Amino acid sequence: MTNALMQFRYSVEELTEEQIAEFREAFNLFDKDGGGDISVKELGSVMRSLGQNPTEQELQDMVRSVDQDGNGTIDFNEFLQMMQKAMKSDVDSEAELKEAFRVFDKDGNGFISSEELRHVMTNLGEKLTDEEVEEMIDAADINGDGQIDYEEFAIMVDIKNILKNDPRVQQRSNHGNGSRQQHRVTYV
Repeated sequence: MTNALMQFRYSVEELTEEQIAEFREAFNLFDKDGGGDISVKELGSVMRSLGQNPTEQELQDMVRSVDQDGNGTIDFNEFLQMMQKAMKSDVDSEAELKEAFRVFDKDGNGFISSEELRHVMTNLGEKLTDEEVEEMIDAADINGDGQIDYEEFAIMVDIKNILKNDPRVQQRSNHGNGSRQQHRVTYV
C-alpha cells in the first residue's frame, strides 16, 4: 500500500459518515458535469457563483495544491483531504484566537478590561488615550458590561478580518482622512 493511500485511509477514518456524506454533496455541486472530478473550469464557475473572482492562475494553483495524482483535476479523495485540512485549519485558528485572548486577559478572569487593553496596546507600541481605549471597548462590548469577553473578542476579530479582506474597505481606508482614531480601531 502506498504512503499516500495509507495517509488517505487514516485521514478519512477521522471523518464521520455524516461529514463524508456532506462533503460528497458539496463535491457534487462543484462537479458540474458529473465526471467524478473537479476541473479548473468547474472550480472557477463555483467560486464565481460565490462572489469570488480568482484568476486562471489562482484556480490552477488551487487545483495543483490538492491534486496528488497530477491529472489536473480534484477527485473525491483529494477533495476530502482538502476539506479535512480546512477543518484542521479552523481548529488551529481557534487555538490561536484563544491564545490571543489570553495575551490580552492578563488576570485570567475571562474578560479584557480597559486597563488590560491599554497595557497590551502600549506593549505593542501604541499609546492610546483613555478615550480611544473606551471607544475600542465600546465597539466590541456587545452585552454592555464594560469589558470584552471571549465571544465578543472572537466576533471583533472576525469583523476585522472581513473588513481587512474587503477591497471596498481597503479603498476607503486608503482614501480616508488617515485620522489616528480610524487607524487605532483597526488594531483590535
